[in-house]
Amino acid sequence: MDVRTYGLVTGAYWGLTITDGALRMLVLLHFHNLGYGPLELSFLFLAYELMGVVTNLLGGWVGSRSGLDRTLKVGLGIQISALIAISFVEPDWNKVLSVIFVMACQALSGVAKDLTKMSSKSAVKLVMGSDEERALFKWVAILTGSKNALKGAGFFIGSALLTWVGFRKSLFVLAALVAACLLCVMLFLKDEIGKSKKAQKLRVLSSESSAINRLSTARIFLFGSRDIWFVVALPIFLGDELGWSYSGIGGFLAGWIIGYGIIQSWAPSLVSLLGRSKDTIGAARLWAFILVCVTIAIASFVSAEVSINFVVVGGLIVFGLIFAINSSMHSFLILAYSEDEDTVAINVGFYYAANALGRLFGTLLSGLTYLIGGLTAALWVSATCLFINWCLSLSLPSTGKTMDQNPQLAKNDDEASSSG
Repeated sequence: MDVRTYGLVTGAYWGLTITDGALRMLVLLHFHNLGYGPLELSFLFLAYELMGVVTNLLGGWVGSRSGLDRTLKVGLGIQISALIAISFVEPDWNKVLSVIFVMACQALSGVAKDLTKMSSKSAVKLVMGSDEERALFKWVAILTGSKNALKGAGFFIGSALLTWVGFRKSLFVLAALVAACLLCVMLFLKDEIGKSKKAQKLRVLSSESSAINRLSTARIFLFGSRDIWFVVALPIFLGDELGWSYSGIGGFLAGWIIGYGIIQSWAPSLVSLLGRSKDTIGAARLWAFILVCVTIAIASFVSAEVSINFVVVGGLIVFGLIFAINSSMHSFLILAYSEDEDTVAINVGFYYAANALGRLFGTLLSGLTYLIGGLTAALWVSATCLFINWCLSLSLPSTGKTMDQNPQLAKNDDEASSSG
Protein backbone atom coordinates (compact mmCIF):
# COMPACT_ATOMS: atom_id res chain seq x y z
CA MET A 1 0.00 0.00 0.00
CA ASP A 2 1.17 3.53 -0.84
CA VAL A 3 0.76 5.14 2.59
CA ARG A 4 1.87 8.57 1.38
CA THR A 5 -0.81 8.72 -1.32
CA TYR A 6 -3.45 7.38 1.07
CA GLY A 7 -2.49 10.05 3.61
CA LEU A 8 -2.72 12.89 1.09
CA VAL A 9 -6.05 11.74 -0.31
CA THR A 10 -7.52 11.14 3.15
CA GLY A 11 -6.20 14.44 4.54
CA ALA A 12 -7.78 16.38 1.68
CA TYR A 13 -11.07 14.56 2.21
CA TRP A 14 -10.94 15.30 5.94
CA GLY A 15 -10.39 19.00 5.33
CA LEU A 16 -13.34 19.28 2.97
CA THR A 17 -15.55 17.20 5.29
CA ILE A 18 -14.98 19.57 8.23
CA THR A 19 -15.94 22.55 6.08
CA ASP A 20 -18.96 20.66 4.72
CA GLY A 21 -20.38 20.12 8.22
CA ALA A 22 -19.44 23.62 9.35
CA LEU A 23 -21.04 25.23 6.29
CA ARG A 24 -24.33 23.41 6.94
CA MET A 25 -24.52 24.80 10.48
CA LEU A 26 -23.42 28.28 9.40
CA VAL A 27 -26.11 28.52 6.72
CA LEU A 28 -28.81 27.00 8.93
CA LEU A 29 -28.14 29.17 11.99
CA HIS A 30 -27.35 32.40 10.13
CA PHE A 31 -30.46 32.38 7.98
CA HIS A 32 -32.61 31.20 10.87
CA ASN A 33 -31.43 34.26 12.78
CA LEU A 34 -32.44 36.40 9.80
CA GLY A 35 -36.02 35.13 10.15
CA TYR A 36 -36.15 32.41 7.50
CA GLY A 37 -38.83 29.77 8.12
CA PRO A 38 -38.45 25.95 8.00
CA LEU A 39 -39.61 25.66 4.37
CA GLU A 40 -37.27 28.43 3.21
CA LEU A 41 -34.39 26.84 5.11
CA SER A 42 -35.08 23.44 3.55
CA PHE A 43 -34.89 24.95 0.07
CA LEU A 44 -31.38 26.21 0.87
CA PHE A 45 -30.20 22.58 1.01
CA LEU A 46 -32.34 21.10 -1.77
CA ALA A 47 -29.89 21.87 -4.58
CA TYR A 48 -27.04 20.47 -2.45
CA GLU A 49 -28.70 17.03 -2.32
CA LEU A 50 -29.80 17.08 -5.96
CA MET A 51 -26.31 17.93 -7.20
CA GLY A 52 -24.98 15.05 -5.14
CA VAL A 53 -26.97 12.65 -7.32
CA VAL A 54 -25.85 14.30 -10.57
CA THR A 55 -22.19 14.60 -9.54
CA ASN A 56 -21.91 10.97 -8.52
CA LEU A 57 -23.51 9.77 -11.75
CA LEU A 58 -21.16 11.81 -13.95
CA GLY A 59 -18.15 12.23 -11.66
CA GLY A 60 -17.05 8.61 -11.81
CA TRP A 61 -17.00 8.68 -15.60
CA VAL A 62 -15.08 11.97 -15.60
CA GLY A 63 -12.63 10.56 -13.03
CA SER A 64 -11.95 7.48 -15.13
CA ARG A 65 -11.15 9.65 -18.15
CA SER A 66 -9.13 12.42 -16.50
CA GLY A 67 -7.74 10.73 -13.38
CA LEU A 68 -8.90 10.80 -9.76
CA ASP A 69 -6.08 13.12 -8.74
CA ARG A 70 -7.54 15.78 -11.02
CA THR A 71 -11.14 15.33 -9.90
CA LEU A 72 -9.93 15.57 -6.29
CA LYS A 73 -8.22 18.89 -7.00
CA VAL A 74 -11.23 20.20 -8.92
CA GLY A 75 -13.54 19.23 -6.03
CA LEU A 76 -11.42 21.14 -3.52
CA GLY A 77 -11.26 24.16 -5.83
CA ILE A 78 -15.04 24.22 -6.26
CA GLN A 79 -15.53 24.13 -2.48
CA ILE A 80 -13.28 27.18 -2.08
CA SER A 81 -15.34 29.02 -4.73
CA ALA A 82 -18.63 28.04 -3.04
CA LEU A 83 -17.48 29.25 0.39
CA ILE A 84 -16.29 32.60 -0.94
CA ALA A 85 -19.43 33.05 -3.06
CA ILE A 86 -21.80 32.59 -0.11
CA SER A 87 -19.95 35.35 1.75
CA PHE A 88 -21.36 37.89 -0.73
CA VAL A 89 -24.93 37.43 0.60
CA GLU A 90 -26.17 40.57 2.37
CA PRO A 91 -28.81 40.56 5.16
CA ASP A 92 -30.88 43.22 3.35
CA TRP A 93 -31.26 41.17 0.17
CA ASN A 94 -34.75 40.11 -0.90
CA LYS A 95 -35.55 36.66 0.54
CA VAL A 96 -36.29 35.11 -2.85
CA LEU A 97 -33.01 36.42 -4.27
CA SER A 98 -31.09 35.19 -1.21
CA VAL A 99 -32.62 31.72 -1.40
CA ILE A 100 -31.87 31.38 -5.12
CA PHE A 101 -28.29 32.62 -4.70
CA VAL A 102 -27.55 30.40 -1.70
CA MET A 103 -29.14 27.41 -3.47
CA ALA A 104 -26.72 27.97 -6.36
CA CYS A 105 -23.76 28.20 -3.98
CA GLN A 106 -24.94 25.11 -2.10
CA ALA A 107 -25.22 23.30 -5.43
CA LEU A 108 -21.53 24.04 -6.00
CA SER A 109 -20.74 22.76 -2.51
CA GLY A 110 -22.71 19.58 -3.24
CA VAL A 111 -20.66 19.04 -6.40
CA ALA A 112 -17.43 19.63 -4.47
CA LYS A 113 -18.34 17.26 -1.64
CA ASP A 114 -19.35 14.33 -3.82
CA LEU A 115 -16.56 14.83 -6.35
CA THR A 116 -14.02 14.75 -3.52
CA LYS A 117 -15.69 11.76 -1.84
CA MET A 118 -15.83 9.77 -5.07
CA SER A 119 -12.18 10.57 -5.83
CA SER A 120 -10.97 9.68 -2.32
CA LYS A 121 -12.80 6.37 -1.93
CA SER A 122 -11.94 5.23 -5.45
CA ALA A 123 -8.29 6.11 -4.86
CA VAL A 124 -8.20 3.89 -1.75
CA LYS A 125 -9.01 0.85 -3.88
CA LEU A 126 -6.29 1.73 -6.38
CA VAL A 127 -3.51 2.43 -3.87
CA MET A 128 -4.38 -0.73 -1.89
CA GLY A 129 -4.22 -3.16 -4.76
CA SER A 130 -6.63 -6.02 -5.45
CA ASP A 131 -5.33 -8.84 -3.26
CA GLU A 132 -5.71 -7.37 0.21
CA GLU A 133 -9.42 -7.75 0.92
CA ARG A 134 -9.26 -7.60 4.69
CA ALA A 135 -6.84 -4.66 4.67
CA LEU A 136 -9.06 -2.90 2.12
CA PHE A 137 -12.06 -3.27 4.44
CA LYS A 138 -10.00 -1.81 7.28
CA TRP A 139 -8.78 1.26 5.41
CA VAL A 140 -12.15 1.98 3.78
CA ALA A 141 -13.77 1.75 7.23
CA ILE A 142 -11.23 4.19 8.67
CA LEU A 143 -11.79 6.66 5.81
CA THR A 144 -15.59 6.40 6.01
CA GLY A 145 -15.77 6.47 9.80
CA SER A 146 -13.39 9.38 10.19
CA LYS A 147 -15.36 11.33 7.59
CA ASN A 148 -18.57 11.08 9.60
CA ALA A 149 -16.84 11.87 12.88
CA LEU A 150 -15.25 14.96 11.35
CA LYS A 151 -18.53 16.08 9.80
CA GLY A 152 -20.04 15.97 13.28
CA ALA A 153 -17.08 17.99 14.54
CA GLY A 154 -17.75 20.42 11.69
CA PHE A 155 -21.19 21.10 13.18
CA PHE A 156 -19.52 22.28 16.39
CA ILE A 157 -16.86 24.26 14.49
CA GLY A 158 -19.46 26.04 12.36
CA SER A 159 -21.51 27.04 15.40
CA ALA A 160 -18.42 28.21 17.28
CA LEU A 161 -17.06 30.24 14.36
CA LEU A 162 -20.41 31.95 13.87
CA THR A 163 -20.38 32.99 17.53
CA TRP A 164 -16.73 34.07 17.58
CA VAL A 165 -16.14 35.83 14.25
CA GLY A 166 -19.50 36.07 12.48
CA PHE A 167 -20.86 34.61 9.25
CA ARG A 168 -18.62 36.15 6.60
CA LYS A 169 -15.29 35.72 8.41
CA SER A 170 -16.23 32.13 9.25
CA LEU A 171 -16.58 31.37 5.54
CA PHE A 172 -13.14 32.85 4.86
CA VAL A 173 -11.61 30.68 7.62
CA LEU A 174 -13.18 27.57 6.09
CA ALA A 175 -12.04 28.57 2.60
CA ALA A 176 -8.48 28.96 3.92
CA LEU A 177 -8.61 25.43 5.38
CA VAL A 178 -9.66 23.93 2.04
CA ALA A 179 -7.06 26.04 0.23
CA ALA A 180 -4.34 24.58 2.47
CA CYS A 181 -5.53 21.06 1.61
CA LEU A 182 -5.55 21.88 -2.10
CA LEU A 183 -2.03 23.31 -1.89
CA CYS A 184 -0.72 20.12 -0.22
CA VAL A 185 -2.36 17.93 -2.86
CA MET A 186 -0.98 20.02 -5.72
CA LEU A 187 2.54 20.04 -4.26
CA PHE A 188 2.87 16.44 -3.09
CA LEU A 189 0.38 14.28 -5.02
CA LYS A 190 2.35 13.76 -8.18
CA ASP A 191 1.09 10.31 -9.17
CA GLU A 192 -1.71 9.92 -11.69
CA ILE A 193 -4.48 7.87 -10.07
CA GLY A 194 -7.37 6.00 -11.64
CA LYS A 195 -7.12 7.18 -15.24
CA SER A 196 -8.59 4.49 -17.45
CA LYS A 197 -6.35 2.90 -20.02
CA LYS A 198 -9.30 2.59 -22.37
CA ALA A 199 -12.29 4.78 -23.15
CA GLN A 200 -15.24 4.12 -20.83
CA LYS A 201 -18.87 4.42 -21.84
CA LEU A 202 -21.05 6.87 -19.94
CA ARG A 203 -23.69 4.76 -18.21
CA VAL A 204 -26.00 6.93 -16.12
CA LEU A 205 -28.88 4.70 -15.05
CA SER A 206 -27.04 1.45 -14.38
CA SER A 207 -23.66 -0.20 -14.02
CA GLU A 208 -22.37 -2.97 -16.24
CA SER A 209 -22.17 -5.14 -13.10
CA SER A 210 -25.45 -6.64 -11.86
CA ALA A 211 -23.91 -7.00 -8.39
CA ILE A 212 -23.18 -3.26 -8.26
CA ASN A 213 -26.69 -2.47 -9.49
CA ARG A 214 -28.19 -4.57 -6.68
CA LEU A 215 -25.84 -3.11 -4.07
CA SER A 216 -26.63 0.43 -5.22
CA THR A 217 -30.37 -0.25 -5.00
CA ALA A 218 -29.89 -1.60 -1.49
CA ARG A 219 -27.91 1.55 -0.65
CA ILE A 220 -30.89 3.72 -1.64
CA PHE A 221 -33.13 1.96 0.87
CA LEU A 222 -30.43 1.79 3.56
CA PHE A 223 -29.78 5.53 3.61
CA GLY A 224 -33.39 6.40 2.95
CA SER A 225 -34.31 4.42 6.07
CA ARG A 226 -31.99 6.54 8.21
CA ASP A 227 -33.00 9.95 6.93
CA ILE A 228 -36.73 9.14 7.03
CA TRP A 229 -36.66 9.47 10.81
CA PHE A 230 -33.36 11.24 11.46
CA VAL A 231 -33.49 14.42 9.35
CA VAL A 232 -36.86 16.01 10.19
CA ALA A 233 -38.97 13.62 12.29
CA LEU A 234 -36.51 13.08 15.15
CA PRO A 235 -35.48 16.73 15.78
CA ILE A 236 -39.12 17.86 15.76
CA PHE A 237 -40.12 15.00 18.07
CA LEU A 238 -37.33 15.76 20.53
CA GLY A 239 -38.32 19.44 20.63
CA ASP A 240 -42.12 19.28 20.49
CA GLU A 241 -42.85 16.02 22.30
CA LEU A 242 -39.93 15.65 24.72
CA GLY A 243 -39.28 19.36 25.30
CA TRP A 244 -35.58 19.39 24.37
CA SER A 245 -33.86 22.73 23.74
CA TYR A 246 -32.36 23.59 20.35
CA SER A 247 -28.85 23.32 21.78
CA GLY A 248 -29.69 19.97 23.33
CA ILE A 249 -31.04 18.63 20.04
CA GLY A 250 -28.08 19.94 18.04
CA GLY A 251 -25.52 18.65 20.53
CA PHE A 252 -27.10 15.21 20.68
CA LEU A 253 -27.32 14.84 16.90
CA ALA A 254 -23.74 16.05 16.42
CA GLY A 255 -22.55 13.64 19.11
CA TRP A 256 -24.48 10.85 17.41
CA ILE A 257 -22.79 11.54 14.08
CA ILE A 258 -19.34 11.55 15.70
CA GLY A 259 -20.07 8.28 17.50
CA TYR A 260 -21.47 6.83 14.29
CA GLY A 261 -18.21 7.68 12.54
CA ILE A 262 -16.12 6.06 15.28
CA ILE A 263 -18.15 2.84 15.03
CA GLN A 264 -17.62 2.82 11.26
CA SER A 265 -13.88 2.90 11.86
CA TRP A 266 -14.23 -0.11 14.17
CA ALA A 267 -16.40 -2.05 11.71
CA PRO A 268 -13.72 -4.57 10.58
CA SER A 269 -13.02 -5.62 14.17
CA LEU A 270 -16.71 -5.83 15.04
CA VAL A 271 -17.51 -7.88 11.96
CA SER A 272 -14.63 -10.27 12.72
CA LEU A 273 -16.30 -11.13 16.03
CA LEU A 274 -18.94 -13.00 14.03
CA GLY A 275 -16.36 -15.50 12.85
CA ARG A 276 -13.23 -15.35 10.75
CA SER A 277 -14.21 -18.04 8.29
CA LYS A 278 -17.41 -16.40 7.08
CA ASP A 279 -17.63 -14.89 3.62
CA THR A 280 -17.84 -11.11 3.80
CA ILE A 281 -21.22 -11.08 2.08
CA GLY A 282 -22.58 -13.43 4.75
CA ALA A 283 -21.67 -10.89 7.42
CA ALA A 284 -23.31 -8.12 5.39
CA ARG A 285 -26.58 -10.08 5.21
CA LEU A 286 -26.54 -10.81 8.93
CA TRP A 287 -25.95 -7.18 9.94
CA ALA A 288 -28.69 -6.06 7.54
CA PHE A 289 -31.14 -8.45 9.25
CA ILE A 290 -30.09 -7.27 12.73
CA LEU A 291 -30.78 -3.66 11.70
CA VAL A 292 -34.30 -4.61 10.56
CA CYS A 293 -35.00 -6.26 13.92
CA VAL A 294 -33.64 -3.30 15.92
CA THR A 295 -35.77 -0.79 14.00
CA ILE A 296 -38.92 -2.91 14.34
CA ALA A 297 -38.28 -3.15 18.09
CA ILE A 298 -37.88 0.64 18.41
CA ALA A 299 -41.03 1.25 16.36
CA SER A 300 -43.00 -1.24 18.46
CA PHE A 301 -42.00 0.35 21.78
CA VAL A 302 -42.69 3.87 20.50
CA SER A 303 -46.11 2.73 19.19
CA ALA A 304 -46.90 1.29 22.64
CA GLU A 305 -45.59 4.49 24.31
CA VAL A 306 -43.27 2.52 26.56
CA SER A 307 -40.47 4.61 28.17
CA ILE A 308 -40.39 6.99 25.22
CA ASN A 309 -37.34 8.98 26.35
CA PHE A 310 -35.25 5.88 26.97
CA VAL A 311 -36.44 4.02 23.87
CA VAL A 312 -35.87 6.92 21.45
CA VAL A 313 -32.48 7.98 22.81
CA GLY A 314 -31.19 4.48 23.57
CA GLY A 315 -32.72 3.08 20.38
CA LEU A 316 -31.07 5.77 18.28
CA ILE A 317 -27.67 4.88 19.76
CA VAL A 318 -28.15 1.16 19.03
CA PHE A 319 -29.53 1.95 15.57
CA GLY A 320 -26.47 4.11 14.86
CA LEU A 321 -24.07 1.35 15.90
CA ILE A 322 -25.70 -1.28 13.66
CA PHE A 323 -26.29 1.17 10.82
CA ALA A 324 -22.63 2.23 10.84
CA ILE A 325 -21.51 -1.37 10.38
CA ASN A 326 -23.98 -1.85 7.53
CA SER A 327 -22.73 1.31 5.85
CA SER A 328 -19.09 0.22 6.16
CA MET A 329 -19.92 -3.20 4.73
CA HIS A 330 -21.52 -1.52 1.69
CA SER A 331 -18.53 0.80 1.23
CA PHE A 332 -16.24 -2.22 1.26
CA LEU A 333 -18.40 -4.30 -1.09
CA ILE A 334 -18.55 -1.63 -3.81
CA LEU A 335 -14.75 -1.71 -4.00
CA ALA A 336 -14.58 -5.50 -3.71
CA TYR A 337 -16.95 -5.83 -6.69
CA SER A 338 -14.89 -3.32 -8.71
CA GLU A 339 -12.11 -5.65 -9.81
CA ASP A 340 -11.35 -3.80 -13.05
CA GLU A 341 -9.25 -0.77 -12.13
CA ASP A 342 -10.45 1.06 -15.24
CA THR A 343 -14.03 1.11 -13.95
CA VAL A 344 -13.48 1.72 -10.21
CA ALA A 345 -14.31 5.43 -10.37
CA ILE A 346 -17.41 4.84 -12.52
CA ASN A 347 -18.71 2.15 -10.16
CA VAL A 348 -18.06 4.19 -7.02
CA GLY A 349 -19.66 7.27 -8.58
CA PHE A 350 -22.78 5.30 -9.56
CA TYR A 351 -22.96 3.76 -6.09
CA TYR A 352 -22.74 7.11 -4.31
CA ALA A 353 -25.35 8.56 -6.66
CA ALA A 354 -27.65 5.89 -5.22
CA ASN A 355 -26.51 6.96 -1.75
CA ALA A 356 -27.44 10.60 -2.49
CA LEU A 357 -30.77 9.54 -4.00
CA GLY A 358 -31.56 7.62 -0.81
CA ARG A 359 -30.79 10.70 1.30
CA LEU A 360 -32.95 12.84 -0.95
CA PHE A 361 -36.06 10.66 -0.82
CA GLY A 362 -35.47 9.96 2.88
CA THR A 363 -35.43 13.69 3.63
CA LEU A 364 -38.64 14.25 1.69
CA LEU A 365 -40.40 11.28 3.33
CA SER A 366 -39.21 12.34 6.78
CA GLY A 367 -41.40 15.42 6.85
CA LEU A 368 -44.31 13.71 5.09
CA THR A 369 -44.46 10.64 7.35
CA TYR A 370 -44.11 12.77 10.50
CA LEU A 371 -46.95 14.98 9.32
CA ILE A 372 -49.17 11.94 8.73
CA GLY A 373 -48.38 9.78 11.75
CA GLY A 374 -45.60 11.28 13.84
CA LEU A 375 -42.35 9.55 14.72
CA THR A 376 -44.11 6.17 14.88
CA ALA A 377 -45.05 6.33 11.20
CA ALA A 378 -41.51 7.42 10.26
CA LEU A 379 -40.04 4.46 12.15
CA TRP A 380 -42.34 1.91 10.51
CA VAL A 381 -41.58 3.27 7.04
CA SER A 382 -37.89 3.13 7.96
CA ALA A 383 -38.25 -0.51 9.01
CA THR A 384 -39.95 -1.29 5.68
CA CYS A 385 -37.04 0.24 3.75
CA LEU A 386 -34.58 -1.79 5.82
CA PHE A 387 -36.51 -4.99 5.12
CA ILE A 388 -36.18 -4.26 1.39
CA ASN A 389 -32.46 -3.58 1.90
CA TRP A 390 -32.08 -6.98 3.62
CA CYS A 391 -33.98 -8.76 0.82
CA LEU A 392 -31.69 -7.14 -1.75
CA SER A 393 -28.61 -8.20 0.25
CA LEU A 394 -29.73 -11.82 -0.10
CA SER A 395 -29.31 -11.49 -3.87
CA LEU A 396 -25.76 -10.12 -3.68
CA PRO A 397 -23.09 -12.50 -4.97
CA SER A 398 -20.07 -13.51 -2.94
CA THR A 399 -16.90 -11.48 -3.32
CA GLY A 400 -15.15 -14.81 -3.86
CA LYS A 401 -12.99 -14.55 -0.75
CA THR A 402 -13.24 -15.15 2.97
CA MET A 403 -11.66 -13.05 5.69
CA ASP A 404 -9.24 -15.89 6.40
CA GLN A 405 -7.70 -15.90 2.93
CA ASN A 406 -5.45 -12.93 3.50
CA PRO A 407 -2.24 -13.98 5.24
CA GLN A 408 -2.10 -10.56 6.91
CA LEU A 409 -5.49 -11.06 8.55
CA ALA A 410 -4.27 -11.56 12.10
CA LYS A 411 -1.98 -8.58 11.85
CA ASN A 412 -4.74 -6.42 10.40
CA ASP A 413 -7.17 -7.51 13.12
CA ASP A 414 -4.71 -6.41 15.79
CA GLU A 415 -4.05 -3.14 13.99
CA ALA A 416 -7.75 -2.49 13.53
CA SER A 417 -8.34 -3.06 17.23
CA SER A 418 -5.52 -0.77 18.29
CA SER A 419 -6.47 1.93 15.78
CA GLY A 420 -10.05 1.83 17.05
